[in-house]
Amino acid sequence: MGSARQTEDVDFPQALRSARRRHHLSQLDLALRAGTTQRHLSFIENGRSRPGRGIVVRLGESMGLPLRERNELLLAAGYAPVYPQTSLDDPALEHVRAALGHILTGHLPYPAIVVDPRHDLVLANGAFGLLTEGVAEHLLRPPVNVLRLSLHPEGLAPRIANLAQWARHILDRIPRDDLHDELSGYVPHIEPGPDHVGFAAPMRLRSARGELRLTTTITTFATALDVTVAELKLEAFLPADAATAALLAE
Repeated sequence: MGSARQTEDVDFPQALRSARRRHHLSQLDLALRAGTTQRHLSFIENGRSRPGRGIVVRLGESMGLPLRERNELLLAAGYAPVYPQTSLDDPALEHVRAALGHILTGHLPYPAIVVDPRHDLVLANGAFGLLTEGVAEHLLRPPVNVLRLSLHPEGLAPRIANLAQWARHILDRIPRDDLHDELSGYVPHIEPGPDHVGFAAPMRLRSARGELRLTTTITTFATALDVTVAELKLEAFLPADAATAALLAE
């Protein structure tokens, strides 16, 4: 994986403390999970002890950090990353592509897609076309961002009967970055009422076959040891009622 290296621009003790606090773990909790002592962990966080690569790997694993963040923690500690990041087009991941294809096909007649961390479309099954009826061509040119496709005025938005609720459901799930700002400008504002219990709701999508009521499930590859695979998400659309199931079955 390459030789160890020191990084001067990232403070490992601070990076470790920040990650631990984000996951609401005390030093004792993390020490027990990682198979070390609170005293040793305290020395590491105070910069009094330089950790070996093995303990850095265990700390990242014990906090459940995404593989990309585990690699960043290793770099901050002065070690080369241990988790590869392979292009999905690489022959080494042919078995992954084949497996994803089987999963997507098996989900028919319901739409299903695979997206990367930027929410760009990686793969889709044949039923995905039901969602993109009438969508502007420029939104379907790669890379296709499925969130932009969903909320853009020339995308699915004109066909979503409960756009404000569905948009808030999406926006609440993503970080507040440039994409969040862009998408927020596309949708109407909605104020939660006194009985508000969350914006999660089936998407009500008008189609040539009638209104489709769709819920979604998101699957991640939790045991993957490659950054690329671990960051993929499979989003499956399921009928929320019998009428929608019948329409999709046609």
